[in-house]
Amino acid sequence: MHTAPLSIRGLVKIHPGPVCALRGVDLEIPEGMFGLLGPNGAGKSTFMNIVAGLIEPTAGKVLLDGTDIVENPRFMRERLGYLPQDFGFYPDLTGRAMLEFLLKLKGVSGPKGRRALADELLERVNLTSAAKRKVGGYSGGMRQRLGLAQAIAGNPRVLIVDEPTAGLDPEERQRFYRLLGEMSAGRVVLLSTHIVDDVSTLCPRLAVIRSGEVVADTTPSAARAAVDGLIYEGFVADAELPAFAQEHRVISAVLNEGRNNRVRVFVGSGRAAPLGFVRSLATLEDAYLVLMRCSSDEIPAALTRAAPELAGVSAEASPAFVRGGGA
Repeated sequence: MHTAPLSIRGLVKIHPGPVCALRGVDLEIPEGMFGLLGPNGAGKSTFMNIVAGLIEPTAGKVLLDGTDIVENPRFMRERLGYLPQDFGFYPDLTGRAMLEFLLKLKGVSGPKGRRALADELLERVNLTSAAKRKVGGYSGGMRQRLGLAQAIAGNPRVLIVDEPTAGLDPEERQRFYRLLGEMSAGRVVLLSTHIVDDVSTLCPRLAVIRSGEVVADTTPSAARAAVDGLIYEGFVADAELPAFAQEHRVISAVLNEGRNNRVRVFVGSGRAAPLGFVRSLATLEDAYLVLMRCSSDEIPAALTRAAPELAGVSAEASPAFVRGGGA
């Protein structure tokens, strides 16, 4: 059986209450970018905190290169870079001073000293020209790049990135995409997000998590192909939308020019396309919303089976499945 560098087996986390945040998560995560996609509250943060060694699971194993980091969390911490969603910076420090301070906290230095390492990292994330500016004057994208600089210090084996593009404008988002792509060579990069475009752009592999369960472990192309031919688009007046949604499986509705809604529907087995709707090319967002909004008996089997691109990984090593249901 092929085993990926980061192997997650039977991961369960029950918080006091009791609240079950993770319900038996199994994943094999290869080198490169791996997307963890799901809505807020799905269990993504709990999953990442366990992988990072910050909290212990109720049950299950997390293996990094064969070492169980649940039993030996220090092994992961020595090989981890982490960029949380909300990174606290001191606004009155310059970018260089802030980064040097973070490197000192992490206990990381270089052969030429901490200042030289900070300058090297700032250059890698394209912040050399802003090294002497106060962090309080940085844009959102610049702050994220500074956070990424501290995350890659020490050349980590695993890089965890949590909702990295939230709040960034389109230009900053594209710049950050390129940086993340460059950082993924030779390491595991776990990207947790609810923004489908992040995963579609960056990740050759992804898992979709819903209510603490992995509902699909696939690739963007396989996910799109699974719902292609089943997505239709048309326009529905705002007043008619509630009744329309009772009759059809609406996966998205966006107000168009302040009047009608541009509506996308999933036409699964036994359903007919709405009158006047036309078939539309499927996107990864369509596949994701089908997984989120449809019951398990409606979801195409191809969306939950192992993707053809994963044929070299055994079903045991890389499960792709749906559990549970609900509309």
